[in-house]
Amino acid sequence: MAVAHLEILVEELSAGAALECLLPRIVGDLPFRIHSHQCKQDLLSHLPQRLAGYSKWIPDDWRIVVLVDRDRDDRHRLKSDLEHIAISRGFRTGIGGAATGRGLINRLTIEELEAWYFADWQAVRAAYPRVPEGIPLQAKYRQPDDIRGGTWEAFERILQRSGYFRGGLRKIEAARAIAPHLDPGRSSSPSFRAFRDALRAMLG
Repeated sequence: MAVAHLEILVEELSAGAALECLLPRIVGDLPFRIHSHQCKQDLLSHLPQRLAGYSKWIPDDWRIVVLVDRDRDDRHRLKSDLEHIAISRGFRTGIGGAATGRGLINRLTIEELEAWYFADWQAVRAAYPRVPEGIPLQAKYRQPDDIRGGTWEAFERILQRSGYFRGGLRKIEAARAIAPHLDPGRSSSPSFRAFRDALRAMLG
């Protein structure tokens, strides 16, 4: 069954802003709608009710994608909780299940959305050319999904040292500046590649 539409649930406005620009480079001209929440807890607390609502009307050729930051949660427990919520509302999960009717995939960004920026530093430098080129060569940034001490805080520090966002990182503004330059085939983030590959597999 060909997929006709995607519903994307994300935890904050900056993720929605980034995906608005990035998704067409992954799914082509497939229609989609992004639903941004105020924070992770807002998404998680409303997810059971939201999926219950979807289950009453969503067409068989629509798919749902839930994208959540891991932050400091246990990755396996968080993924298990998301899977349980979806299955209990009648959705098939995982890439194989999501390829059929009433399909849904859950994906985690590890640790935060900013890890995906570190994973494509060329895109960051296209938006903010004063940031150092060699950041990805430094040991603490070499594995973007494993940056310690807060990924967005590390990203903010680098930009501030380069003369940007002196008053603090404006996440939505940064997302809109960087996302047009992100290349889905260039990312070194395993969590991004898992997200990209799951979408493409779901679409066949």
